[in-house]
Amino acid sequence: MKLKKKNQILTSNRKLTPGFRLFLMTLPFLALVFAFSYLPLWGWRYALYDYRPPKALTDCKFVGLKHITSMVSNPALARNVARVLKNTIGMSLLGMVTSWIPMVFAMFLAEIRSVKYRKFVQIMTTIPNFISWIIVYSIAFAIFSASDGLVNNILAAVNPNWTRVSFLSDTNHMWLKMWAWGQWKGLGYSAILYVSSIAGIDQEMYEAASIDGAGRFQKMRFITLPCLLPTFITLLIINVGNFLNRGMDQYFAFQNAMNREYIEVLDLYVYNQGIVGNAISFSTAVGMTKSLVSLVLLFIANMISKLFRDGESIF
Repeated sequence: MKLKKKNQILTSNRKLTPGFRLFLMTLPFLALVFAFSYLPLWGWRYALYDYRPPKALTDCKFVGLKHITSMVSNPALARNVARVLKNTIGMSLLGMVTSWIPMVFAMFLAEIRSVKYRKFVQIMTTIPNFISWIIVYSIAFAIFSASDGLVNNILAAVNPNWTRVSFLSDTNHMWLKMWAWGQWKGLGYSAILYVSSIAGIDQEMYEAASIDGAGRFQKMRFITLPCLLPTFITLLIINVGNFLNRGMDQYFAFQNAMNREYIEVLDLYVYNQGIVGNAISFSTAVGMTKSLVSLVLLFIANMISKLFRDGESIF
């Protein structure tokens, strides 16, 4: 009897196709996506009420699209939203225009002949990605603060008449400063995908190019770059979908009373309005609108990709 049951179990296991087994393996990840990406969408209903904590949502007044339309109808709110959108779009465009830098960095990294030195450079440029933005700000404060920053101390030692400058509070070129810190933190990590793509390129193409007399830069231009362009375009389309999603960690760490007007992006604005300002319904409306616009931008970018890539798309 036990042998029969054992045979039945083995037979039932054989009936599981490889595709179904892969589906079962993805179930935990699908559950995580549902829990952290789709389930929170239920909170969008707060945008339709005039919510005042600690009241229950059912005890609050239903106002429909009032908080959504107030972003345009209310002059003060409209000015703030326009300012925040300007900061978000400006820094997103700056990041998108320079999105080719990790690809080029990976191309030059692959050209390093010494394996030990190549690994050293890759490790040293990837480590900053795992440092929190609070630690990054602490490093920036130690280097650029007006009171006891390294830069000001060196300049004061060189020039006794030097007037100390608070670089972190200075509003000049604020977008470039935030871009520079973001590049320093994420360059190595962003290049990992390109490095793996370069490793998958057929080496026979390089050998054939060497026989034809091609130099290292010619190989990079005519072999490596064309092979990396599909990956670059796919990541660019995803970045278009995240055009308004700048995150808030970096800007929350670097914001202060002096630079807040130029550093506040949509995600930080939602936090400041909802958590700090207690305008939960309005901040939910702003976040909901941002998500819907990002979804539309992703579909538009995917449609454009289909037109220029012979029907190829990311979904």
